[in-house]
Amino acid sequence: MRSIEKKRRALSGYKISKAVAFASALIILDAILVSLIVAFVPYTKIDWDAYISQVDGFLGGERDYSELKGDTGPLVYPAGFLYVYSAIKFVTGGQVFPAQILFGILYIVNLGIIFLIYVKTDLLPWWTLSLLCLSKRIHSIFMLRLFNDCFAMTLLHASLALLLYQKWHLALLIFSGAVSIKMNVLLYAPPLLLLMWKGMSIMGLLSALLGAGLLQILFGLPFLLSHPVAYISRAFNLGRVFIHFWSVNFKFVPEELFVSKGFASALLALHLTLLLLFAHYKWSKH
Repeated sequence: MRSIEKKRRALSGYKISKAVAFASALIILDAILVSLIVAFVPYTKIDWDAYISQVDGFLGGERDYSELKGDTGPLVYPAGFLYVYSAIKFVTGGQVFPAQILFGILYIVNLGIIFLIYVKTDLLPWWTLSLLCLSKRIHSIFMLRLFNDCFAMTLLHASLALLLYQKWHLALLIFSGAVSIKMNVLLYAPPLLLLMWKGMSIMGLLSALLGAGLLQILFGLPFLLSHPVAYISRAFNLGRVFIHFWSVNFKFVPEELFVSKGFASALLALHLTLLLLFAHYKWSKH
């Protein structure tokens, strides 16, 4: 039995070392690809100018969220977004090319974190890591569009990596930081809460949630103290209607149906139903 266990451990160690070596080679190759994209592929102008306009208003002393606007409309992201892009503007001077370099570095960091998650879980063959480098859309979102999704998802993936090591409190703080950049990260909250419910004590769960909540208050404090209603209604607006033109998944739906409250309610009900089914039959199976 001991010899079988030793062989099993040796095989597992060999698989992990092979995956790590392959992941390292992929990171180097993708870093070269990132450099070529930044150097030769034209930047796609969508939200960058709007981000910088909103940041300029914040740095100029504006604390009323209803007055922070850009080319694409009013600011609809929580306060963490302003802090991150204020730092980006300070580093890059608000120029696109140095920002692309910064986002290229961020892409490689995010890719490394995802590789860590895949290697640590050891659920897929090592060669499948290459599939993570083949997305044209992900490269575009990072290096050509400079979206805030990049920072939000990198923090989310860092949070997931910490969960693998059961660093619950730190993972939830980083998760809260991701939410403060873009609220769609909350879509990951249901399975995260279930994991914490199963892996922590009640007191531990409550203290972790309290820490995450306090972080949101701390980030939003300059706006909560001056114009709390404007901040909460704009930064955490769950009833916002999206523009049909920019839809990716529901382009086939007529615009009249897409912007209707009935369609939004139906999607929400379907989403919650699927979450309950997965929670009962999949996530809590064992």
